[in-house]
Amino acid sequence: MAALGEFGLIAALSRWLPPGSRTLVGIGDDAAVLAAPDGRVVASTDFLLEGRHFRREWSSAADVGRKAAARSLIDVAAMGAVPTGLLVALAAPPGLPVDWARGLAEGLAAECARAGASVVGGDTSRADAIVLVTTVLGDLAGRAPVLRSGAAPGNLVAVTGRLGHAAAGLALLEAGHTGNPLTAAQRHPEPPYDAGPQAADLGATAMIDISDGLLADLGHIASASGVRIDLSSARLAPGDDLLAAALHLDRTDSGSTLRPTDPLAWVLAGGEDHALAATFRPGTALPPRWTVIGEVLQGQGVLVDGQPWTGSAGWDHFSAGSRGADPRTPRKGVSG
Repeated sequence: MAALGEFGLIAALSRWLPPGSRTLVGIGDDAAVLAAPDGRVVASTDFLLEGRHFRREWSSAADVGRKAAARSLIDVAAMGAVPTGLLVALAAPPGLPVDWARGLAEGLAAECARAGASVVGGDTSRADAIVLVTTVLGDLAGRAPVLRSGAAPGNLVAVTGRLGHAAAGLALLEAGHTGNPLTAAQRHPEPPYDAGPQAADLGATAMIDISDGLLADLGHIASASGVRIDLSSARLAPGDDLLAAALHLDRTDSGSTLRPTDPLAWVLAGGEDHALAATFRPGTALPPRWTVIGEVLQGQGVLVDGQPWTGSAGWDHFSAGSRGADPRTPRKGVSG
């Protein structure tokens, strides 16, 4: 990219990233201008750091672009909003191939298209390793935002999207099993963006993106709402693909930092699938994509089958006890 130069890169990005229907002024000016029909703007931001959230030997440039976009876009959906625009700041080594930057742009554009959004601007800089900062904007379309603080005793707890696949994918990648289909969930998750507004329309009382682990993120809802959440392990039973991956890893001398392998732990404490969890009033008729996994009770904390979970609840960047002290492993691969 050193030969292309910063302004050449920006010009190329503007060609590679098409504007969306809500983009009034896109890439090329000091700031973007988006239509905001609702009159309110939902916003969120996130990081993607090389060596912590992805490895180039595991992920293509398009994979990295899709993952970077997905991490922010789902946060807006978790508020019950529709993602509209994404701002992307890229810092990269000058020796990074231009083709890699183009693949990154293609991945960003493809994931935005899945969510109904587009890349509307950003910034570029030089760094020793790739750093991506994404800021997403969204529109509530007249809905009230769904917060973490609205769950009440008697509510149902339901999820939509995959759970445990990205954590299993990381374990397989660490063990060298790059061809297993589960690894795709770690390289480029596919969040259910439209399920967020759907949940809001169904009257969801609280909602959250599962990025750091189901237990950890439901813990945020329990804390914000002042309630206890009790999950059913039977309703969270790992599928055949997770069971097969766990069996395969346990039979091989993989050296994975995630062993001993427990597929239920992937489901409960794994992250980065970016599924959605929400609470609903009893009697709510949920579409088939939503699976009821527990209930909201009086009290505090999150239980599994009425008992505290004794393993890790998920990811915490700054906890001394969190998995992640080993710099060989991309962080948040089981987090968010």
